[in-house]
Amino acid sequence: MDGLQINVIASGSMGNCYAVYDGETGLLIEAGIPIIKIKQSLGFGLSTVSAVLISHEHMDHAKAVKDLMKYGIDVYMSAGTAAVLNISGHRLHVVGSGEVFEIGSYEIMAFPTKHDAREPLGYFIQSRHNGLNLLFFTDTYYLEYIFEDVDYIMAECNYSKAILSKNLRDGVISKVLYERIYRSHMSLETLKEFLKAMDLKKLKQIYLLHLSDTNSDADLFKDEIQRLTGAEVITT
Repeated sequence: MDGLQINVIASGSMGNCYAVYDGETGLLIEAGIPIIKIKQSLGFGLSTVSAVLISHEHMDHAKAVKDLMKYGIDVYMSAGTAAVLNISGHRLHVVGSGEVFEIGSYEIMAFPTKHDAREPLGYFIQSRHNGLNLLFFTDTYYLEYIFEDVDYIMAECNYSKAILSKNLRDGVISKVLYERIYRSHMSLETLKEFLKAMDLKKLKQIYLLHLSDTNSDADLFKDEIQRLTGAEVITT
């Protein structure tokens, strides 16, 4: 295979789960759907999954963690996430912000994100097998770091500020929900500013994750990010 194989199993407030394969090692990122659905998406076999990366403790990202550990799969997350989920054992690998670790053919760096969770993380994943890399972040209203020479990006693009404000004015959402979304998720506008600060000459694909059912517009988001980056854009 020439690139990374990325399979969006689920994305959104009802659950998030993504499979990544570089031709040698298979990873799951997030496990926020029932274990049976994960198994179905993988042809009822978990043998191709070397490990699971979890961003934070909310159930739409971590629902199946304990079940996956029971199947003998290693899970990686922050100490804060593990504490809230109340999990331990030899299948748990606690990683800290800035820590670099290896899983199979991958070298992975964890970095902090901004969300209403104990210790949320994003991941920069580099494949030693094919030399390609992937930047993953979700459920964060801002990123502190800029990454260079990125081949693939999986980024939250939850809402548009214009749509969110209109929905507040029209009574579609409450002031409380408006404030929570604004303070815990990434908008189209913030993502665009982040991408403008990066060197995107190597970017092949960008996946827009966790689009809100109410506060987003998939076609608009895809068009704007496509024009900005010149890369293939996949909305999920």
